[in-house]
Amino acid sequence: MTSTSRHIVLTGATGKVAPLVARHLAAAGHRLTLTGRSVPQQRPQSGLQPAVRHVVCDYDRPASLSEAFRGADAVFVVTNDPTRPEHDRNILRAAVDTSVGHIVKLSAAAVHDPAAGDLVTTWQRENEDRIRNSGIPWTMLQPRSFMTHALAWAPGIRADSATRALHPHSRNACIAPEDIAEVAAQVLGDDTHHGRSYQLTGPQALSAEDQTRILAGLLGRPLACRALSRSEARDAYLRRYPPAMADALLASADRQAAGAKSATTRTVERLTGRAPTTFTQWATAHLRHFTSEESHD
Repeated sequence: MTSTSRHIVLTGATGKVAPLVARHLAAAGHRLTLTGRSVPQQRPQSGLQPAVRHVVCDYDRPASLSEAFRGADAVFVVTNDPTRPEHDRNILRAAVDTSVGHIVKLSAAAVHDPAAGDLVTTWQRENEDRIRNSGIPWTMLQPRSFMTHALAWAPGIRADSATRALHPHSRNACIAPEDIAEVAAQVLGDDTHHGRSYQLTGPQALSAEDQTRILAGLLGRPLACRALSRSEARDAYLRRYPPAMADALLASADRQAAGAKSATTRTVERLTGRAPTTFTQWATAHLRHFTSEESHD
């Protein structure tokens, strides 16, 4: 490891972003602790494994978090359940109790939208405020929608060559999780990023119809983008989320239809030194998910 090696803890170890962050950090020689409710199935390359520790944590028990956070130069905070705000409070409590040197919070770009008052955005604003008032140096990462949301279309593409969306013409400056991960790895434990908030987007705002055309071109066959009614969209959300979350996602889709999510930033390029990933590039790298029955989790 290098002389600038840091001990960095990543929460959400089985999610979409933290494992990608871990690869960057392990390659740079940092010592990592990955935490989650289970041990990740995919780990950094075996040659880097000795510097990586995997810890099962119960976010309802601050003591288990404190054990994982002890001695950390920085913690990457990823939570995904706004109906369980105590998880975020417990993570921050453990970070304060163990004198963590830096918190990098994965939040959302919607926190800047005064018209956004849904459950998810309110939860993220409260998380940010709590961290800012904690006394620990912080950095906020505030991305737009993940490009990986398109993976939800895979069964429909395989079944009847169709994607489905509420407001299929509305545009979102969606971002590849790989870009978020590279930014996170860049800022974790670096005091030049203390007290900064970074809005992260992809290079262009795309609609569901735009993304469907791109996927059709890559797959070499026609695809249709079919509009969902409001009740159909809510039913689809309810198959995965509780009612409060379903309503929050509907409100988010309505704000997108009003144009609230179409602005782009150059933050990814400024922080990483390269252009952000296009949807075409992302879809090309993940095209197998749209042609096979494999899991997308």
